Amino acid sequence: MHVLDPVLRRVLPWIYEIDANTLRWILLAIAVFVAGWAGRRFYTKAWSALQHKTADMNTLVALGTGAAFLYSAATTVAPGFFLSHGIAPDVYFEAGILIIGLVLVGNTLESRAKGQTAAALRKLVQLQPKTATILRDDVEQELPLESIQSGDVVLVRPGKRIPTDGEVISGKSSVDESMLTGESLPVEKTARDRVMGGTLNQRGSLRYRATSLGAGSTLAQIVKLLRDAQGSRAPIQQVADRVSAIFVPTVLAIAIITFGAWRVFAPHFGVMQAFAAAITVLVIACPCAMGLAVPTAVMVATGRGAALGLLIKGGEALQRLEKVDTVVLDKTGTITIGHPQVTDVLLAPPDKGEEALLNIADREDRVIRVAAALERASEHPLAEAVVRFAEDRSLTLPEANEFESLTGLGVVGLVEGRTTLIGSPSLMEKYDVDVRSLQKEGERIAEEGKTPLWIAIDGRLAGIVAVEDTIKPGSVEAIRKIHDAGLRVVMLSGDSERTANAIARRVGVDEVIAGVLPAGKVEAVKRLQAARCVVAMVGDGVNDAPALAQADVGMTMASGADIAMEAGDVTLMRSDLAGVSAAFTLSRETMRVMRQNLFWAFVYNVIGIPLAAGALYPVFGLLLSPVVASAAMALSSFSVVMNSLRLRRVKVG
Repeated sequence: MHVLDPVLRRVLPWIYEIDANTLRWILLAIAVFVAGWAGRRFYTKAWSALQHKTADMNTLVALGTGAAFLYSAATTVAPGFFLSHGIAPDVYFEAGILIIGLVLVGNTLESRAKGQTAAALRKLVQLQPKTATILRDDVEQELPLESIQSGDVVLVRPGKRIPTDGEVISGKSSVDESMLTGESLPVEKTARDRVMGGTLNQRGSLRYRATSLGAGSTLAQIVKLLRDAQGSRAPIQQVADRVSAIFVPTVLAIAIITFGAWRVFAPHFGVMQAFAAAITVLVIACPCAMGLAVPTAVMVATGRGAALGLLIKGGEALQRLEKVDTVVLDKTGTITIGHPQVTDVLLAPPDKGEEALLNIADREDRVIRVAAALERASEHPLAEAVVRFAEDRSLTLPEANEFESLTGLGVVGLVEGRTTLIGSPSLMEKYDVDVRSLQKEGERIAEEGKTPLWIAIDGRLAGIVAVEDTIKPGSVEAIRKIHDAGLRVVMLSGDSERTANAIARRVGVDEVIAGVLPAGKVEAVKRLQAARCVVAMVGDGVNDAPALAQADVGMTMASGADIAMEAGDVTLMRSDLAGVSAAFTLSRETMRVMRQNLFWAFVYNVIGIPLAAGALYPVFGLLLSPVVASAAMALSSFSVVMNSLRLRRVKVG
């Protein structure tokens, strides 16, 4: 009872009124209960490790507390035996009980960190409503979520959560996607826009067609990725594992040497002091902090990433992100929106007939209506942009006849009985159309990275429609932040060199690789890696998947193809590049915290083990008891967990 005498005399004075021998038996009963209930798992895990011929932190706890309990039980049952051999029958029940208690405090802190992450996962799962309003044969039906089939039309009213992923058919509303993407502002949704299950519809009603259901939904994939990530191991964890593998046997050897040294060099202190010093070594060296150093940082970092709209596939991806020095961006759908849009309509000078009497707006509508009528028969993405532009202006499109597509040139046909041409300058030249009136404007449009579609009606130039894959609003700022992080930015594109360079100048990338096919993108990544670059590839399409897999780190847009998401290590839940720099910031902070954790866990043992063994006793008279050692060990675990939890407050820009 010598360790806690002063405290117990103040807190529990009645203990000292009990017969000493009776008190020993009471403490023995308490110790058996604590060891058999609260501490049982340490002994079972230590036994399991022994059967597999390994040793871990549970081995140290079991040996330290087990030795204290067994020795104390022996002195309680047979005190006369010890007295007859000149050994005071002291007990260390309180030391063993407190060691188990303090180790469990460290484990509780670890469980609390895991519990917070698990709670975040439960909240994600609970986002999805249990039922949905389905329109079948124009009749509304309230059905359980599992009854929804792909292709069903779902009705979502204001204030209701969207039950499944899908594509909007009709209606207009704003949707709060913050719980999945981290984007604080509501996102406007109209026809042809994609919606995600679990997000909150705000002020308007939407009708959409269900697409991804069950395990294929965005929400289900987020939950799966998070669970996988938090159970993953960073490569740096292997360092901790290798250290622990030789650390535990080394500590056992040091404990034995400590016992022997006390008996040889300080025999007058008795066997109890040697025994206490050996137990103290076992307890203070328990590698809890080293075991927690990496997993807690990974768990907190992936949870923080999810809150920022980043799904990171575990510790390995976090560690590789830190080493990246070159970011490769696919142009279409990543830097740009990925859907060509009409940006300019230029009209040729009117003739002296009927056309001269029309105002500019009417002339524009006439040219667009004729062009869209012809392009409606084409399957080219640029043709879709022209048709969509006409529909947005509510223009009625006439029928096109005798449609013909001329590969590499454009299209030809009859619209309202008039021969209509749409395409390149080469098409105009083929049909002897004079384009000199808009020659300079066409060249200017091409220099801006846009595609000019020349339009002629009955052999006369009518105008130019400029089509462009518009740069996303946040791309320029996002690329600037990537540069600020000290990274080089390379843009890959299947476009012509002139178009790609025009986009590159506007967004500020360092290098352009144009005119590449999917296989060419893989080769481009390989060339950069051959030049000793550590490459992160950002893309969204099926054609990006091979390059994403080849890169050291693949980063995909959640709005992209499923195969691209599978190939990537990080999924950006927002449809812009803002998350790229955030991912690098989070990775660097996480690796810094991991190294801090491992450093302090190592320093703690380097300092603590000699103190526990009594190395400073001859000079300073400093000696640790097993209870103080267990408190120090718990404090080291506490410091590692608290340091990791700081990642929840990482600022990313």
